[in-house]
Amino acid sequence: MSKRWSLALASAMITLSVAACGSPGQPGAAADNGTAAGGGTSSGPYKVGLVYSKSGPLASYGQQYRQGLTAGIDYATKGTGAVAGHQIQITEQDDAGDPAKAVASATDLIGQGNKIIAGSTASGVALQVAPLAKDNKVLFISGPAAADAVTGANRYTFRSGRQTYQDVATAGTMLGDVKGKKVTVLAQDSAFGKANVAAVTAVLGAKGASVSAVEVPAAATDLTPFATKIKSAAPDLLFVAWAGENATAMWTTLGQQGVFDATKVVTGLDIKATHALFGPVATKIDFLSHFFEGAADNAAYQALDAGLKKQGASVDLFTNDGFVAGQMIVHALEAGGNDVDKMVTSLEGWKFEGPKGSLEIRAEDHALLQPMFTATLKKEGSNEVPQLVKTLDPAAVAPPVTPFK
Repeated sequence: MSKRWSLALASAMITLSVAACGSPGQPGAAADNGTAAGGGTSSGPYKVGLVYSKSGPLASYGQQYRQGLTAGIDYATKGTGAVAGHQIQITEQDDAGDPAKAVASATDLIGQGNKIIAGSTASGVALQVAPLAKDNKVLFISGPAAADAVTGANRYTFRSGRQTYQDVATAGTMLGDVKGKKVTVLAQDSAFGKANVAAVTAVLGAKGASVSAVEVPAAATDLTPFATKIKSAAPDLLFVAWAGENATAMWTTLGQQGVFDATKVVTGLDIKATHALFGPVATKIDFLSHFFEGAADNAAYQALDAGLKKQGASVDLFTNDGFVAGQMIVHALEAGGNDVDKMVTSLEGWKFEGPKGSLEIRAEDHALLQPMFTATLKKEGSNEVPQLVKTLDPAAVAPPVTPFK
């Protein structure tokens, strides 16, 4: 999977083994076994294992998550990096997006006494780590991984980001009532493309839309026939799921063949670095969005923004997921200490304010109910800047309940 994507579902796919370092009070800092915040005596750190994409195909996503996590823990602990006098000690492991490495890393971290495992940039990783959480009775908080199957995986597994259903449901809101509407998915003929076709069929098809697909061979260089086919079919909505080096060529071809004049074209808004890849048609696309700079404005968002600036970074797609994970970790430790079952209970049904707005962890399956956004891109100088169109209420895109396995 390339770092460039054309659908928020792409983050569903991917997470290293380097100990972190940092200043006291920050994630990755060495444990302070002397005096804790406020002058009290610490009885040892709370140990948190972090398994994520520090390298590999989604390293840029992993970096954003990690930066957000630092800001989130700082916010939730009021700058102390500690809970009840116990410093939060984070040990990082990099699996580079390889599920086997992730399992080995998580197993090692659990063996070292880490009661919380966080991270998972990729879905393939999250789905392999989740069973370990249940088997070893540790709290697992998955990050950007979007696979729906993470929700309801087991009682010890949670998520700090959105899931695929919420992405697709957000796209569907751009048609209003989708019953009887024609939806076409443009995707490559690959596992990634087929997964997107299946997701749109499952979500929008179940709501009464007629879903078809135009699947393009990965080696195709002439994309005109596919664009022509889409224009002739005149779907009410074209859902683009594209992950490849020829993304700009694909978008340019859709524009040249007049597809934007015949149908509403929707795709996922990726990280800032990819916005220029949409080319001349950037301002004609309707975007579903999980999060972007300027999408919201509340105390948590302002703390995220300030915390990222301290790190020389800025708000982007997956910084929210890290920040929310930090909030969840601190809340769980405040309620349960090292008692994992108490941590789990404290998170179930918890309602809190994240950078996106009001969030709720659904007790029945640990789905993270959250606002989603629609957006457009506006040309500002040499940059393409996201513009908020609509904020969707969490209930409008809530996935169906998935009973624990």
